Amino acid sequence: MRLSGKNIRRLCGERMISLNALLKNAGVSKTAYYHLIAKESVFPRSIGALAAALDVRPSVLLEEADRESRRAIRLLEAADRIVAGDPSMDRDNVRHTLLLLEEKPIDRLRRSLLRARRPDLQP
Repeated sequence: MRLSGKNIRRLCGERMISLNALLKNAGVSKTAYYHLIAKESVFPRSIGALAAALDVRPSVLLEEADRESRRAIRLLEAADRIVAGDPSMDRDNVRHTLLLLEEKPIDRLRRSLLRARRPDLQP
């Protein structure tokens, strides 16, 4: 998933707010914003904060680059639909659950068993 600077500027213009005002409302620094624009992938919380400040779905801010991007956008849209039905749900937890459900159950089990065998290095 890649953050679309073009879509963000367009939405700011439609809402008659400056980019600086958007970033302040979203709690995202200018440095973080420009870093996110330059990256090939972004963090869901950053996208969510920007989308909430613009009052749009996070998928509106993303550009499709490849098959993995389309899959990620589909997951975000599905998570948004589920959370819309119950706002008390955590969007990131819903997204993560949907991501895990796409895996084969045996793969999820193997990964959890590996984590269970790792020693806890903290005292």
